[in-house]
Amino acid sequence: MRKVLVVILLLLIGGVIVADRMGVRRAEDEIAKQVAAQYRLDARPDVTIHGVPFLTQAIGGNYDQIDVKLGEWTEKGVTVHDAALKLSGVQAPLADVVNGNSSQITVRNATASAVVPYSVVQKYAPQGVKGISASGSNLQARVSASYLGIRVEGDLVASLKATSQGIAVTPQSISNGGAKVPLAMLQQQYTFVIPTRSLLPMGARVSDIGVTPQGLRIAATADNVRLENLAKS
Repeated sequence: MRKVLVVILLLLIGGVIVADRMGVRRAEDEIAKQVAAQYRLDARPDVTIHGVPFLTQAIGGNYDQIDVKLGEWTEKGVTVHDAALKLSGVQAPLADVVNGNSSQITVRNATASAVVPYSVVQKYAPQGVKGISASGSNLQARVSASYLGIRVEGDLVASLKATSQGIAVTPQSISNGGAKVPLAMLQQQYTFVIPTRSLLPMGARVSDIGVTPQGLRIAATADNVRLENLAKS
């Protein structure tokens, strides 16, 4: 989504601001058209530029908020659903825009969110963990494996926690039909991390994790994002 953020900002400040004469809808449609074309999306994203009037924001160089609903999004072979971006406090000084200078263009806060299907979560799970699904605010899965000579068969319940590497999935309990297995051993064997860096804007941190029937809804936030840094990444 980092590349989408760059395209949106460049389109916004690089020419579509003149579309205020024909209405902000023209600017929103142009951004949606270009993003869909460059990333070969099946459908155009839904773009909303908040704040009235648009031209006043352009002259002042400050845009209140821009929302982009991308829908299905594929990055590095991973497809997520309901992908969206919310850009708050976009600062693009008019003088810099006119001169084509992007060094001072910043976003005070950028939030990306998407639903990661359980089929994707499954790819990062240890061997023997199958059928991952929702269990309230936790995950549940079927475990069928051997650990240190002990056969483990049962339903595993795991909690979720944001870390610097991604989302840590940590076992909290297991209903095992055979011998009892200490929880510490289960956590050592079956804790895993879902990496999120490739799906998030530069410098983003996971700000929210939700469990849904379709997958994990993950939101990540980056503060004081500079367009110049994004373009170089």
